[in-house]
Amino acid sequence: MQQFVEQTPQNAKQADFSAGYRDKKNIVPIPYRKTSVQEYAGEMSEKAVRSYLLGKEAYRRTEFTVLKGVNQDYAVAAIQRSDDQSLFSEIIHVEILGLPENCVYVKDSSVDCANRSALAEAAFRNHVKKDGICIVEGKYDHINFICRPDPLVLQVLEVEPPSPPKLYDMVVQALSYADLPPIRAELKTIDVRELCNSVDPECYLLPCRSGGMNQLQKPVYFLDERPEQRRNWVLIGCERSLQFHRHYYGDEPPQVEMCPRKLRQKSAVPTILKCCLLEFEIERDGDVMIVPWGAELAMVEQALREISSEVEYV
Repeated sequence: MQQFVEQTPQNAKQADFSAGYRDKKNIVPIPYRKTSVQEYAGEMSEKAVRSYLLGKEAYRRTEFTVLKGVNQDYAVAAIQRSDDQSLFSEIIHVEILGLPENCVYVKDSSVDCANRSALAEAAFRNHVKKDGICIVEGKYDHINFICRPDPLVLQVLEVEPPSPPKLYDMVVQALSYADLPPIRAELKTIDVRELCNSVDPECYLLPCRSGGMNQLQKPVYFLDERPEQRRNWVLIGCERSLQFHRHYYGDEPPQVEMCPRKLRQKSAVPTILKCCLLEFEIERDGDVMIVPWGAELAMVEQALREISSEVEYV
C-alpha cells in the first residue's frame, strides 16, 4: 500500500530548504558571517552531526556550521532556524554538505574568504574534487568554504610583452572585488618576439614601444612614434596598425598578424581578449568576450559578468 506523508507548511519549508543545497555547485556563504565554526567532540557521521545540531540554538545570521573534530577532521552543514527575527532561535533542520572524507581544510592568509573566485582558486590549488568542500582559514583569520567547486575556467588570451599582460592583470583585479560567480583565469599568451622571429626582414615595425624587444637581432621601429622615414620593414600588427600605416605612408607593408581575435585557436574554454577595432564597447562572439585594446576596468568587469552569467552558484 502506498503511503502518503502530509505536506504541512513546515514540511514544505524544510523540503525547499534541502532542495536549495542538495547537489548545487559553488555554494559559498556570502557574507561569510553566515558561517559558524565550532569545536566538536562527537562522531563524524551524518546521523551524529545532525543529532548534535538539531535543537541547538543559532544566531539569526548563521546559515552554515563548520564542525572541527578532535582529530582535525571537519564536517559542514547547512542549518535552518525556527525564527529569522529573534537574536537566537532553535535549529529545526540540518542538511549535511560534507563529512571528513570530502572536506579539505586550508590555511592561507592570502585568500579573501568573502570572494568566490579566491575560494575556487584555493580549492584548485589544493586539489579539492568537484564533489568536495574546501574550508579556508584566510585573511584576518576568517573562515569560509566553497562546496562542490566548479568555477568557470576562463582563458585570458593576450599579447606579451609586457609580462604579465595588462588584460590578465585587469581580470585578476576585477575578480578580487566584483560580486561574480566563481571564475578561474588562465593566461595564454601570444609572444610578439616569436612573431618577429617567424620572418627575416631588414627591420621590424611594431604598433608601440614595449619592453623586451631589445632581444631582437634587427632594428625595431614603433608605429605610434610615426618614424619620419619609410623603411623596408615588416609590420607586426593588426588591421588597425595597417590603417595607421596607410594614413602615414600611403601603402601597406608586409605584415605578421598579432590580433588575439584572429590568432585564437578553437577551444572549449571560454575566452576573453582585446581587439583594437573596438573603442567604446564590448562584444560577445559565442564563448568569446572581446574588449577594446584600451579597456577600462569597468569594461572588463562587465565582460566577466556576461561570460559567467550561466554559471551555477549559491
